Amino acid sequence: MDLVDLISEKRFVGQEFLTWLWWKSEERGGVVALPGEGDIVVVFEKHMLLEYGEGDSNESLICRGLQTELQEARTGLLMGKKLEQARIQLVYNDYEWNFTMAAALMEFRNVKLPKTVGESGNNDNPEEREGMILERIFLFEELNRIVLELFRLFLQIRVGAEWREELQKIREWVSRAERA
Repeated sequence: MDLVDLISEKRFVGQEFLTWLWWKSEERGGVVALPGEGDIVVVFEKHMLLEYGEGDSNESLICRGLQTELQEARTGLLMGKKLEQARIQLVYNDYEWNFTMAAALMEFRNVKLPKTVGESGNNDNPEEREGMILERIFLFEELNRIVLELFRLFLQIRVGAEWREELQKIREWVSRAERA
């Protein structure tokens, strides 16, 4: 099995993670409790891409709008489409990141890092410029760490005995799209 086949076969894990994270964020009004870290604000916003099928019979559904208008995306889930890409706002420790997550490779796209103090100052000083670069690297690594911790929490639930109960809650959440 080559790498492309392996990615294609395992892409469901990223799709399930994004769907679970979306549900988890709405379960408590945009807040997800992360053990060892506390509460993290996770808001799905503006843009989602859902897919259905494979190869030539692949269909895509792009949903745009405010968070409350993403009802169409939940309806897509109800119809069997899989969440492939989502625009997410994540807030933790006074930092706010905005990024798009692609499910198949769990890749970050269009990352907007939090504003830093060094960005507003004069960057003629090489030490200040270096400090600003290091701070931006730290912020990207922090985003990566938090998303990996969320993914670790998902995997613990996904492979554990509580997955059936969690899956039932997600199905009920998705089915509310039909009644809304």
